[in-house]
Amino acid sequence: MRALIQRVTHASVEVDGERVGAIDHGLLALVGVAADDDHARADRLLHKLLHYRVFSDAEGRMNRNLQQAEGGLLLVSQFTLVAATDKGLRPSFSSAAPPALGRELFDYLLDQARAAWPQVASGEFGADMQVSLLNDGPVTFLLET
Repeated sequence: MRALIQRVTHASVEVDGERVGAIDHGLLALVGVAADDDHARADRLLHKLLHYRVFSDAEGRMNRNLQQAEGGLLLVSQFTLVAATDKGLRPSFSSAAPPALGRELFDYLLDQARAAWPQVASGEFGADMQVSLLNDGPVTFLLET
């Protein structure tokens, strides 16, 4: 699994003009599921999302994680993150999970996140979504499991 995480001041996601998820200060995670992903990889990704130190401490160093910063987590499925882009001028999605597996693993990640942390919101799997955010820093990392 891959997650492109961005430290945000706020972020939200809309479907058909209706807000379906939003957070204030925290992390926006765009999540891609590959065909060979499983629950164990989702668990490792969640551990990274909750514990990756991207928030500033009193000295201005990135030493605090999402939980220490008491931030929100907005999970948004984005299958394009697992595209192969190394050849040609068109992305290949052959390594992406089939929709049923992608939904199952994204829903699993979302359920596990909600069980572990009270401030979790999400987009809608497979929907055409509009994501708004204010990147804080900017701070952006690609996490892989």
